[in-house]
Amino acid sequence: MVPVLRTASLTDPTQDRLLGGRVTIFQPKGGYRAAIDPVLLAAAIPANPTDRVLDVGSGTGAASLALAARVEGCQVTGLEVQADLVALAHSSAKASGLSDRVSFLEGNLLRLPVALNPGAFDHVMANPPYLAAGHGNPPPDPARRAATVESDAVLEDWLGFLSVMVADGGTITVVHRFDRTDEVVAGLPKNAGDVVVFPLWQKHQNGEAKRVIVQARKGQEGEILTASGLVLHQPDGVFTPEAEAVLRDAGALDLS
Repeated sequence: MVPVLRTASLTDPTQDRLLGGRVTIFQPKGGYRAAIDPVLLAAAIPANPTDRVLDVGSGTGAASLALAARVEGCQVTGLEVQADLVALAHSSAKASGLSDRVSFLEGNLLRLPVALNPGAFDHVMANPPYLAAGHGNPPPDPARRAATVESDAVLEDWLGFLSVMVADGGTITVVHRFDRTDEVVAGLPKNAGDVVVFPLWQKHQNGEAKRVIVQARKGQEGEILTASGLVLHQPDGVFTPEAEAVLRDAGALDLS
C-alpha cells in the first residue's frame, strides 16, 4: 500500500494525505513533493507530549504534522525559507486539525529569525537538501532544486543551526543520503554524543540503502552506534509490515 494518498489532482496545489489519512498536506502540483522521508524523520523523534520541537526546512509541513499527529500534546515549529510553502503548510495544519500545536515561520537558517530562541527546543529535526552544490544534475524546477540541492547553506550550516537551537540533552535528528553518512556524523557539533546511525534499507538488511537517519544528543558523551535499521520493501516492492507500521499506522521508530 502507498503511504501518500492523492485526493485531488486537477488544481494547484493538490491535497494529499499521510499516515493513513491522519494528516492532510497541500503541495504544489509541480516541484518538490514530500514522499516517505519526512514521515520516517518524524517517527524517529523521541518526543513527549510536553516537548517543543523545531523542524528546519519544513517545506509544506509533512514532518511537522506527522510528528504532531503521532505525539499528542507536543508543540512543533517549522522554519522554511520559501514563503509559498509556508502558506501551504499553514493550510495543511488547519486541514489536519493541528494548527493549535503546529506553526510555521518564514526564515533563513543563515540568519537567526528573531522569533526563535537558541536552546529553546527539546528536539530539532531536518530533511536537508541531499545534493552538494555543484554535484549531480540539479532539477530545472526552482522549488525542487531549492529542496534537493545545497545553496548558500551547506550541510555544515544546517547541522550547526540545529545544534544552536536545541537544548542541552535534546536530540538532533536528520534524514539524509546514505552515501553522505560520514559527512553528517563529522558535521555534528563536538558536544553532541550518543550518535545513532540508522540505515533505511531498500529490500533487505545490509543490501542497498539510499537514506539514513542520524541522531545525536547535545551535551552527551558516547560511542557511535550503527543500528540494524529498517527494511522498507519486500522483494515484490510492497512495503514491509515494519515500514507500514510507521508510514500508515503512525508508529514510532526505535533507533536503538
